[in-house]
Amino acid sequence: MDMLVRCPACTSELTIDSSASGSQIKCPSCGTVLAVPSFNTGKASAPRDTIADSLDSGDGEELGAKLSATFENIKKEVAKAIVGQDEVIEQVVIAVFAKSHCLLEGVPGLAKTYMVQSLAQALALSFRRIQFTPDLMPSDITGTEVIQETADGTRGFVFKHGPIFAQIVLADEINRSPAKTQAALLEAMQERQVTVGNVTHKLPSPFFVLATQNPVEQEGTYALPEAQKDRFMFLVKVDYPDKDEEREIIHRITGIQESELRPVITARDIIRCQQIVRRVPVPQSVTNYVLDLVRRCRPNDSEAFPFAKELISWGPGPRACLQLIMGAKVRAILQGRPNVIIDDIEALALPVMRHRMVPTHAAEADGITVDEIIGMALKATPRGRAASVL
Repeated sequence: MDMLVRCPACTSELTIDSSASGSQIKCPSCGTVLAVPSFNTGKASAPRDTIADSLDSGDGEELGAKLSATFENIKKEVAKAIVGQDEVIEQVVIAVFAKSHCLLEGVPGLAKTYMVQSLAQALALSFRRIQFTPDLMPSDITGTEVIQETADGTRGFVFKHGPIFAQIVLADEINRSPAKTQAALLEAMQERQVTVGNVTHKLPSPFFVLATQNPVEQEGTYALPEAQKDRFMFLVKVDYPDKDEEREIIHRITGIQESELRPVITARDIIRCQQIVRRVPVPQSVTNYVLDLVRRCRPNDSEAFPFAKELISWGPGPRACLQLIMGAKVRAILQGRPNVIIDDIEALALPVMRHRMVPTHAAEADGITVDEIIGMALKATPRGRAASVL
């Protein structure tokens, strides 16, 4: 079996036989000595049977059924490691299939990091974890140029890839670092590339940033800038498990049971799924409902909710509409439906909108949370009116 190795000095791509894994070779173009990564041929890193071929044919209902079955298999694999948190896992998978990113928020010890790591194993994607700390630098994330000597004695700058060059990147405790370091993810999340000096480096595909953060009430945290939060499709709140779930967690962690996660889907499958979900039709009434819900949460809009000016300081932007529609498409097809319904929008309104709205001081003084404001907006947006709005 052959493997592809890229020379860091001249960027030449070399095809290496797997028998050379773990050894050193010399680049035939520039003479740089390369370390060939270890390549274990005895253990498969991805499932042999992929679903991409089966997704190339069939009508909408058939494709929806296939993707729905795949989603159930993913949940079963992740459930081997994670107890409960079904809604959280569903929203993370929706963000993956929507080609977007997800932010998980919760107190320490709720297995947020373990959940992302388990999902990467079930999706058979390369995984890197970045632990954000107050002294973390942007170059620690993206990589940097270093001086390297070639075989002929000449020296030059060579770009050393940072941990951002993976298919799933876990930005652990992202709000432990200041805004300068957080901003190092902006280009990667939006354009899926990293620019160092005058050179732009493409990131692997598919690419996802799944970040975790501690609640802002805790000391030693830095609130994410609005532009950074807006890049995340969802802000998912991870809550404590119930009593039965916590009992099962104690049994698993303190016992001798060990579960090995099996890859369910490949990178090629995920890219194909991302293409398919865009074909899911959205009725005009659902689009109108989304426009009505989002636009009326803007306090300066002529059709704003009566409570908007009193409770909302800054409303959601157009990206909220895009993410609601895209997330609803994925949710519909994961449930085996060929089209989007308003229930999909209502189910995703909280994770999509909660980090795109800023409450007023009056709302905070009265103890009214953003989630409560979104709930009020959902109740004030009748489904029947959706067909006549705009």
